[in-house]
Amino acid sequence: MSVQPIAKPRTTAVVLAGGTGQRVGLSIPKQLLKIAGKAVIEHTLSIFEQAEGIDDIIVLMAPGYVPDVEKIVAKAGLTKVTKVIEGGSTRNETTERAISALGEGLAEGEDRNVLFHDAVRPLLSQRVIQDCVDALERYEAVDVAIPSADTIIVTRTHGGDGEFITEVPDRSRLRRGQTPQAFKLSTIRKAYEVASSDPNFQATDDCSVVLKYLPDVPIYVVAGDEYNMKVTQPVDVFIADKLFQLASTAAPQQADEAAYRELLAGKTLVVFGGSYGIGADIATLAESYGAKVYALGRSTTGTHVENPEHVDDALSKAYSETGRVDYVINTAGVLRIGKLAETDNTTIQEALNVNYLAPVQIARASHKYLAETKGQLLLYTSSSYTRGRAEYSLYSSTKAAMVNLTQALADEWAADGVRVNCVNPERTATPMRTKAFGDEPAGSLLSSEAVARTSLDVLLSELTGHVIDVRQVDPTRGASEASGFEQALAAVLDRQEDV
Repeated sequence: MSVQPIAKPRTTAVVLAGGTGQRVGLSIPKQLLKIAGKAVIEHTLSIFEQAEGIDDIIVLMAPGYVPDVEKIVAKAGLTKVTKVIEGGSTRNETTERAISALGEGLAEGEDRNVLFHDAVRPLLSQRVIQDCVDALERYEAVDVAIPSADTIIVTRTHGGDGEFITEVPDRSRLRRGQTPQAFKLSTIRKAYEVASSDPNFQATDDCSVVLKYLPDVPIYVVAGDEYNMKVTQPVDVFIADKLFQLASTAAPQQADEAAYRELLAGKTLVVFGGSYGIGADIATLAESYGAKVYALGRSTTGTHVENPEHVDDALSKAYSETGRVDYVINTAGVLRIGKLAETDNTTIQEALNVNYLAPVQIARASHKYLAETKGQLLLYTSSSYTRGRAEYSLYSSTKAAMVNLTQALADEWAADGVRVNCVNPERTATPMRTKAFGDEPAGSLLSSEAVARTSLDVLLSELTGHVIDVRQVDPTRGASEASGFEQALAAVLDRQEDV
């Protein structure tokens, strides 16, 4: 007699979006505020949409704004979102409505996993989600927390004299709670049922409800992430926006060589800046997998990216000969070093034309072709985009513009199915760099072939609006082992020295 495997319970993410935005000084709920080109709640929902351990998502939205979220869900194609319902007037009431909705359609004795998450924590990592899902295989209640870097004090008010310290708890045992908070549905439902008989019941989070009303249920703690901040105060809006700008995304690699051939065979790539360096390597690599590639450059095909007619002609030729343009890549750029006050007008104009106006023209000319194939535009920035450096004012500022252009176009072209991304390589061995800095120590630079390979991975992914850092990996620790915050911090530190 064969033993049937026990079916794993469904796992639902409940995104709690009942806040009004008053503390941020907004007239709309803060979860509808745009950060990095998208509403905060869209960033949050997209994280759960991409999570392998999440089966479906329901949203509890502030009263009166359910249609706004439904429009976001429809436009972004968030297929895991099954319900958007109004939240209550308090956090407790909102959770109770979610519990009720989760119970609909369940058979008697059937249970499910549920992750409650604040909509205004849009920087949640996939690692934390998966750790919560895994923990629910052993525990009925799970919290997420990080150590407190600050000393916590307990105070009391003494008449009109103000506050005075009464206790300084041991910081080593203190943690700052985050979300998600994860539960077996039966557990959190029972906790709220018991709590309902308490006339003084009130709570700001769900683990505290379990702790107080089901004291025999252990609450396991998953390590959180400093990056998983909550957008609550006005300064948080600015910080979150900057973190989105700094955060890197890893392009998903293909399974094997056959996968590259399957995905690239018969596709058309137009590579501006394809004479040498990263552009030439992309062209060679894509051709080896069966793509038709048009590698264009000043020294090989006489193509000047700053000339709109050259750009139009190149795209038109590729389309007329192959009947399609799937990917447009621009690696062309010039690096001019010097003090701005001592730089002549010709040099300034060249830098602006090649590094900024050319990508703008390429984007504008490419749109109609990429909209037809649901293709992708790939741009390139520099690791100096986050902060300009002395004598690199022209280069750094134009490369920062590439990031903003990427994010803006990804949002603008989403309805057309066109993806736009930006690759940010660390110091790379290219002829342009050698010309500017001469020979550098072996092993200190990333190879252009490595950047080209990552570029192909980006083109073949569903990513859009992302800045993808390409960095040399510490062989003792893979990039996937580092948290999003650690990766962003490492990238910032690298940029102190990179160009």
